Amino acid sequence: MPKAKSKVQVSNRRASFDYEFLETYTAGICLVGTEIKSIRAGKVSLQDAFCYFVDGELYVKGMNIALYHWGSWGQHEPARDRKLLLNRKELRHLAQAVKTKGLTIVAVKLFVSDNGYAKLVIALAKGKKEYDKRQSIKEKDLRREMERQ
Repeated sequence: MPKAKSKVQVSNRRASFDYEFLETYTAGICLVGTEIKSIRAGKVSLQDAFCYFVDGELYVKGMNIALYHWGSWGQHEPARDRKLLLNRKELRHLAQAVKTKGLTIVAVKLFVSDNGYAKLVIALAKGKKEYDKRQSIKEKDLRREMERQ
């Protein structure tokens, strides 16, 4: 029997407004307890989520996975730091890039893959200045006007 397509996609829209994405990566996440059930229910917030390195391993901080509504045993901590799974080459590249001034790693989108695993799309990003944000708003308004006509 074929697996049902998952429609869980949580995105961090604020990140695209505040940052310019240079490179994107898809990483797995180490989850415990009822976290995957809460993710499948769509109870995730990526607001202010960013990534950092500890001993050569990448962790995501600020990702909030709400407690599972139906569970009482084996509940998880909603705001804990979660380890991201990338291959060694990608980790080395990101670690070198983050040492450069002005670059950071932000969480962009969370989804459940076809085989049932939760994946996090992260991006190597550079912060936008105030005038860059105004330019983005102008471009979006122009695009919207062109679509109306």
